[in-house]
Amino acid sequence: MKLFLGFFKLKSSTISSFLLFFYAFSLFPFTVYFFVTNKCVLMEWEIFSASSTSMSLSLILDPIGISFSNVVCFISACVMLFSSSYMSGDVFLSRFVSLVMMFVLSMNLLVFIPNLAALLIGWDGLGIVSFALVIYYQNTKSLSAGMLTALANRIGDVMLLLSIGFCVIQGHWNVLFMWDSQFSPILIFCITVAGMTKSAQIPFSSWLPAAMAAPTPVSALVHSSTLVTAGVFLLIRFFPFLNSFEGFKVGLLFISVLTLLMAGIGANYEYDLKKVIALSTLSQLGVMMMSLSLGMPYLALFHLYTHALFKAMLFLCAGAIIHNNSNSQDLRQLGNLWSQMPLTVSCLNVANLALCGAPFMSGFYSKDLILETSVYSPCSLLMVILIFLATGMTAAYSVRLSVYSLWGHSNHLTLHQNFDEDIKITWAMIPLSIISIFTGKVLQMAVLEFDEILILPTSYKLLTISVILLGAWLAVVIWQSAQTSMTGDSKIMSFNSLMWFLAPLSTQPIIMIPLNSGASLFKSLDQGWLELFGGQGVFILSKKSTKINQAFQSKLISSFVMMMTTSAALMVFFMISMN
Repeated sequence: MKLFLGFFKLKSSTISSFLLFFYAFSLFPFTVYFFVTNKCVLMEWEIFSASSTSMSLSLILDPIGISFSNVVCFISACVMLFSSSYMSGDVFLSRFVSLVMMFVLSMNLLVFIPNLAALLIGWDGLGIVSFALVIYYQNTKSLSAGMLTALANRIGDVMLLLSIGFCVIQGHWNVLFMWDSQFSPILIFCITVAGMTKSAQIPFSSWLPAAMAAPTPVSALVHSSTLVTAGVFLLIRFFPFLNSFEGFKVGLLFISVLTLLMAGIGANYEYDLKKVIALSTLSQLGVMMMSLSLGMPYLALFHLYTHALFKAMLFLCAGAIIHNNSNSQDLRQLGNLWSQMPLTVSCLNVANLALCGAPFMSGFYSKDLILETSVYSPCSLLMVILIFLATGMTAAYSVRLSVYSLWGHSNHLTLHQNFDEDIKITWAMIPLSIISIFTGKVLQMAVLEFDEILILPTSYKLLTISVILLGAWLAVVIWQSAQTSMTGDSKIMSFNSLMWFLAPLSTQPIIMIPLNSGASLFKSLDQGWLELFGGQGVFILSKKSTKINQAFQSKLISSFVMMMTTSAALMVFFMISMN
């Protein structure tokens, strides 16, 4: 009885975390079974049928969908457990939990529905709920970030709606049975742009760092396995159809490498802890898209899984640090955290090493294969140089983050208290850290599609490790020198720190022209000609005529005498003229 009553005293976040853990562990045997047998079950539920028209809902159970759902729900369970502590002082905790659960449900719908029209339930659900979560802290900055997120994602929604229209000629919307038609090039373009907007590729990248206005548990969920990976997942689902079009790979490779490079450079100029991690997500999304453009969808999925696990842990560690340091996110106000929060810092270092692609961490197995594929594939030398330059940047910003916040001098505020004894935070981070260490090797050994054998010279094999070590060494050398750590006002620094001016270009210029034209129309029409010839003009005219009438009527007696005299004179005149 006590246990039963105690269950109802638990917070809604703890209960939802328990439910998600239960679902994730229950689904795990099915994930293993589907990967071992490589089965694909397609279920179709006919809702109604009238004459020759039928409406049905399709569901697909395959290794990709079930494993993705498993990863999403496990990460969501850890995030909800973390938010039991992080959001404990929040008045509207139940509202927050409801929104996050709707977010997870939308992602699962997107994963299990292979029908392009029904896919919109999950796709639009993600867009709407993400807007509600970004504006959760109700202030002007959050509203601006939420609007930017919603409008950028709306482009993808429109593209998906257009692709539904172009699919009509096929007579169905099933993703698995797409075939070539005269609308195929436009259809492929629409689906690719939809995937690019959700996964924040150039030129739709500016919404991703702006979405950091959301609470940290939401950031952990959005940046690891839900919103940003929806675009990659859509392209993986459509890959056999997209691969039939020649220009798809070339265009996507160019855009993904640019995104990878831009995010890597931008993260090295950023001082906001959450934005550094957000830009690292952007660079890893570039890696996934690059893997797709090189014709390796399963490698992209492999990196998506490993990245989701260590990125969620990275955000949870960052959230614990921010929570303990009076909500300060500035790297320059942290430092010497390794002696104050040893467990959190250990988990953060595990995540950072996995992000860099350090040997035998989970990120190494997926990222190293993708980079080796880029060397092996017949793409240009310039692309390969840019890819490895961006990889070096990844190591550089990861080490820079550690140098500033973990190992550097203590720059805390005068009154602060750092500790990592909170059981809900530690129990959320420890499972993720253990899985982040072992999952790469286990997945590569167990899943045939995640294992590629590439025969390369030794120098090419060692190229990835050399670039990572060089990037880390440069970060230590450059960012510890006084000249570069000072903030400057140069145009190059502004160009790099503002994501190649994508952040201001995505907001002010787009809004400025309609606002200015609206203001000039308002002045010239509403306050100008329409006032002169419209209601105001009629009012002034009637006012003047009324005044004349009043002036005429105010001298009534004299007017009456004058009228009598005038009429008498006229009558006399008419009589004389008649005679």
